[in-house]
Amino acid sequence: MVWKLTGKYLDVIIFQGLQLEGEATKLKVEKGIVAIFLDTKYELHTTRSPIFLGLEPAKSTNMWSEKLASHDVIVGVLDTGIWPESESFKDVGMRPVPAYWEGACEIGTSFTKSHCNKKVVGVRVFYHGYEAVVGRINEQKEYKSPRDQDRHGTHAVATVGGSPMHGANLLGYANGITRGMAPGERIAAYKVCWVGGYFNSDIVSAIDKVVADGVNVLYTSLGGGVSSYYRDSLSMIAFEAMERCVFVSCSAGNAGPDPASLTNVSPWITIVGGNTMDRDFLVDVRLGNGKKMIGVSLYKWKNVLSIEKQYPWVYMVSNSSRVDPRSICLEGTLDPKVLSGKIVICDRSLSPRVQKGDVVRSLGGVGMILTNTEANGEELVADSHLLLVVEIGEKEGKKLKSYLLSSKSSTATLAFKGTRLGIKPSPVVAAFSSRRPNFLTLEILKPNLVAPAVNILVAWSEAIRPSSLKINNRKVKFNIVSGTSMSCPHVSGIATLVKSRHPEWSPTTVKPALMTTTYVLDNTKKTLRDASIAKPFSPYDHGLRHIDPIRALDPSLVYDIMPQDYFEFLPVIVHKTITNVGPPDSKYHVMVSPFKGASMKVEPKTLNFIEKHQKLSCKITFKPKIQQTSPEFGSMEWKDGLHTMRSPIVITWMPPPM
Repeated sequence: MVWKLTGKYLDVIIFQGLQLEGEATKLKVEKGIVAIFLDTKYELHTTRSPIFLGLEPAKSTNMWSEKLASHDVIVGVLDTGIWPESESFKDVGMRPVPAYWEGACEIGTSFTKSHCNKKVVGVRVFYHGYEAVVGRINEQKEYKSPRDQDRHGTHAVATVGGSPMHGANLLGYANGITRGMAPGERIAAYKVCWVGGYFNSDIVSAIDKVVADGVNVLYTSLGGGVSSYYRDSLSMIAFEAMERCVFVSCSAGNAGPDPASLTNVSPWITIVGGNTMDRDFLVDVRLGNGKKMIGVSLYKWKNVLSIEKQYPWVYMVSNSSRVDPRSICLEGTLDPKVLSGKIVICDRSLSPRVQKGDVVRSLGGVGMILTNTEANGEELVADSHLLLVVEIGEKEGKKLKSYLLSSKSSTATLAFKGTRLGIKPSPVVAAFSSRRPNFLTLEILKPNLVAPAVNILVAWSEAIRPSSLKINNRKVKFNIVSGTSMSCPHVSGIATLVKSRHPEWSPTTVKPALMTTTYVLDNTKKTLRDASIAKPFSPYDHGLRHIDPIRALDPSLVYDIMPQDYFEFLPVIVHKTITNVGPPDSKYHVMVSPFKGASMKVEPKTLNFIEKHQKLSCKITFKPKIQQTSPEFGSMEWKDGLHTMRSPIVITWMPPPM
């Protein structure tokens, strides 16, 4: 079977059949064939944030971030579609759609032209590649239309630019006003994800339409394996989009804290990691010995535990050095006679967190304490459980088990404290955030920066339950979820604000504006920490630190990067062009970190600008000194007394060739 997808900038031909490899080999020499790729299956990377990021004063009712926008920037989202009835997509007060927009409102199952408006300006679906590999979409079980049946796309679109919604909450948690980063922007949803997977042929076709339709900013949280740039179709089409003035951002992935867990590493794509905010949903674990531990939960059912009473508990574990499946509460491993009427301790591993709670509930347990293991450290992710469940960190978990094993009469109870603000320290880099290093090109740091990714409240598809369990019959308009696919739309929305404030800027100007204005101190004035180890983190984990929207809107200086610059990775001497986007008559001095393994020289040491938009160049020279056994971290900063443009630098010594 052959599908031909004709785009404005490229044609994609999909072959399905047993002779694919042989036919592809023959096609390589045919005239007009630029490249041949195996159709790859991709995976999705799974509201306090506007205030936390400084886009709005904490007590203000005005949509300050909305005022920052000109209402003429359009964001494209490649994902699972959109739930159009959400009030986050209302277009009240918005001006007519920009004349340059050439997109379409495609219809399909349960989706009509009326679902598009001045907020949702376009929707499209892409499934020919999917059907060529998987087979025809079953329209009895899945919407063959832009409608979102998964929830992922709706959540992402609303985070980017959802309209303000008063009284938003999840079962009473996080009650308040929810809105996207740039609530005045336009949205275009491109559905490329289906129940059976997502394929790069559809993704490439969608991005081609993104460019042709007139999208300014593109967000996607899709990731496959890392391969050479010229063999990565997503990387190549993203480069094409960047050349045609589309800012492209991707989530880093949720495979942390394992090293080299990034799946998107292309230099021209802004890759976003994830971190916490200063809001949490706290629960006290009160022990029979009078001590107390703090965890998190989004449980909202009939509370069967009294805070005035202590309950027996159980932790099913053997003396063997091997992991006992009972300790992680896998289905079919627990004895209801042992669990009935008790609080059960379960280790976080293998099965989904909410599924563990349902297993305990079905066997008569009255509550569950979910303890992190070394892989998750002190990261706490709240879930909408069907049982009284609280998650605690690894350190507290060890203390809890020690108390339990020390006394046969040990007891506990759980006291829910609800939504709490001002949590310290924050932000903290999420343990799940994929990270370091970028083995494809070690000298290019990925992720580029981090943004809020933990416990984000925003719009939800009513086609799916908040806990994703079949037994859960609750329907909600909003949900609280975590993942770098939550942090990336934050950055896409902020990029939209920057583009709206500076419409003449190209994607290669917007990107350094976001990256060089970041910060590295938390709300306790200490270096940001990594949740997986509870220690300060490195540029391998966070790239150029935490995004700062206000500073990004007024960066004063930006690096000029031309498309051809991405092909010139010079290992010893680097030339940089710097553009003054701040006031004229500006003078900047350079400061560089000392390194043990190499000397770093910047020429000139001072940049004297006499007018706005003036461009000056500098040369950076590295000279090896003493080989080091581990990477060295430092930075280069240009300062004028008010503004600082910072670039992190990592020097890595490679073993000599064999």
